[in-house]
Amino acid sequence: MRLDKYLKVSRLIKRRTIANEACDAGRVTVNGRPAKAGYDVKPGDEIEIVFGDKTVKVRVLAVEDTVKKEAARELYEVIS
Repeated sequence: MRLDKYLKVSRLIKRRTIANEACDAGRVTVNGRPAKAGYDVKPGDEIEIVFGDKTVKVRVLAVEDTVKKEAARELYEVIS
């Protein structure tokens, strides 16, 4: 699944266009490298997102096309 879509489905970022813009601006890294919106997300990847002065780092546990709002939290675990 594309990185921008994963960020939306997992609800780490609210909208896919915002996720796409964050990737283009270099605010999203996967496994320590800046990632494009088209990066193919796999379980085990570590995604780091910079929101202004706040940084969120998560490990991908599962990749699903669609999930309910309550189950979105189970797609990743926060590392720091």
